[in-house]
Amino acid sequence: MMKCLLWSIPCAFLPCKMYPHHDASRKHSKLSNSRLANPLLQLLCPSPGFFYFWFLQLSTMGLNGKPLHLHSRNKVQHPLAVSRHAFGDLSNVSPVVFLYLLKECYVYGTCKATAKFRVLQQQVFESLCNDPRPGAAIFVAQCLYVLPIFESHCDGFSHLIISALRRFLKVGNGMKGILKAKLLAAKLFLAIVDGTLVHEERILVKILELFDVSLSNIEKAMFDTDEKDQTCQEMAKVLVEQYILRLVESQSYMTAVSLLEHFSIRESGESFLLKMMESQQYRAAEKWATFMGKPILCTLVQEYVDRKLPKHAFDVIRQHNLRKEFPEIYHQYKESKLKKLAEQGCWDVAEARVKDDPQLLEYLVYLAMEAGYMEKVEELCERYSLEGFINAKALEANFPKDRYLQL
Repeated sequence: MMKCLLWSIPCAFLPCKMYPHHDASRKHSKLSNSRLANPLLQLLCPSPGFFYFWFLQLSTMGLNGKPLHLHSRNKVQHPLAVSRHAFGDLSNVSPVVFLYLLKECYVYGTCKATAKFRVLQQQVFESLCNDPRPGAAIFVAQCLYVLPIFESHCDGFSHLIISALRRFLKVGNGMKGILKAKLLAAKLFLAIVDGTLVHEERILVKILELFDVSLSNIEKAMFDTDEKDQTCQEMAKVLVEQYILRLVESQSYMTAVSLLEHFSIRESGESFLLKMMESQQYRAAEKWATFMGKPILCTLVQEYVDRKLPKHAFDVIRQHNLRKEFPEIYHQYKESKLKKLAEQGCWDVAEARVKDDPQLLEYLVYLAMEAGYMEKVEELCERYSLEGFINAKALEANFPKDRYLQL
């Protein structure tokens, strides 16, 4: 119990030891110097003096108010000392204690939430290098099981430890126990689906992506078997599809699309796309169409055109190289943008955007002619060898010089 009390103090990040027989002023000075030398401590702890009293009391007194001593095998009495934070060595720290320490650090911090989040994310990343047992990936999966009991901190801390583990895995670490971690993540998915645990939908998607959970992992989590059984595989797939259907019914389209993409389920078609379009879930619709391929992408472009959303249609055409399939739509949008630039007098910008497209260059020449900008017409014709236009100088010479009304 005393160990838990000590762990609950965020200022245990101090690298120094404090013994009860030392002078109080020296302790306070050492505490202050350590705080100045440790950026994490500066950011997360309000002031060293706030915790000094508790360090002094806990290092000298037991729970019954009497001096506390530790007895070794040689029966030599040693005073209790606070030396370092438990994040420095996770080999014997449980997920619950780890998360409680994380919460205490966050709560006692005096900076803004974003700054605290960044520092804690760095601290968690470094902590994952300190040998959490039975492995970093398994340890994080266990933390995700426990996090719902922290209620208001659940979502934020979930994002924090997931991002820290993702960064940890990117540098080539954490492969120890990865198969067991996948199984734990699959069981976590099942617990969230049946309502046993409560996690935000975005967290659920990140868990599946981080641990790369597949249908086979979910099958194993459901039936606890390594043998391949067609019936078990179908049941696992049906469970996932039913959950996705629930998401669609609640209009959580982006999460539904993310799960369909993650598990490579392609059974839904245009009807699903149209449902998202009717609900104006355009980002989810584009994500789904991208996953399904060119036929659904073409349907999406046509839907945008029918709904008079030319910019959305043009973006899809440009991003997915559908210019040959929709040449008119592509050029109509580009021409509308050129016209706006011409009206603003941004001729050089307009030219830079269309210099590789002869058809759009000709349109730009026509815009210059309509605006009476004959110098630009001649310049464009000479620079890009455009033929078939009226000689600009001759046209300009035919303009009447006397523009006054003869009465």
